[in-house]
Amino acid sequence: MEILIIAFKSIIIGGLCGFGVGAGAARMFHAPTYQGMGAFRTLGELNSCEGDPAAHFSLGLGFFFNAWASSVAAGSFTQDVDHRIIPNWGAALLLVKNKNVAETLHDPRKMAIASTIVGILVVLFLNTTTSAIPDTLKVTATNVLVPAANLLVATVMPVIFWLAAIDAGRRSGFWGTLFGGLAQLIMGNAVPGLVLGILIGKGVDDSGWNRVMKMMLAAVIILFVLSGYFRGFDAKLIKSFQDSLSYWFTARA
Repeated sequence: MEILIIAFKSIIIGGLCGFGVGAGAARMFHAPTYQGMGAFRTLGELNSCEGDPAAHFSLGLGFFFNAWASSVAAGSFTQDVDHRIIPNWGAALLLVKNKNVAETLHDPRKMAIASTIVGILVVLFLNTTTSAIPDTLKVTATNVLVPAANLLVATVMPVIFWLAAIDAGRRSGFWGTLFGGLAQLIMGNAVPGLVLGILIGKGVDDSGWNRVMKMMLAAVIILFVLSGYFRGFDAKLIKSFQDSLSYWFTARA
């Protein structure tokens, strides 16, 4: 009886979440004409897949295992469920039949419907499997799934996005490599920087260095500077140089 209650609540929550996430992500492509309801990283990652249903599915799948491990271990969802899994799988569902992003990914109504279906299935699966696993097995599952998911997110996904940046062209490859390297040093994960690099490179290829692209580049630079400052990256960098110099002087003496 308990599993049926969990399943019923999961269907309602997953459907509502999927509807809002799908419509909000699609509306971001129409900003500023219409108000968007999604996150910038969701928009960037949807754009980086370039309308390829396999890319959308694999991106969502990469974060699905991490979300599953978190739900099994802690009984709670990660933000990847609504930021990455549901919108990307909703887009993949639409793009399988029609690869015209203007009629699928950019359509709030279609994305809302597709993401509602995906949201129901994802939330239902995560909640029911988590509740069905005995407590004694949750520790074992966590010890297996979490390292695998971390390896996928921290190692495999950056390599995939870096290859996508290089394949997208010379500018995307340059900016993707530059910002990806900075993101890896500052944030510990190169994916955000690679996505930003792809967006800037493709934007310059399409419209040149106009005012919008210059403002975007300035915003990205400010983002990295602030992120590095508040994470203490500058202090750690200076300290690492001081330690190296101390070792060099000691070795010479």
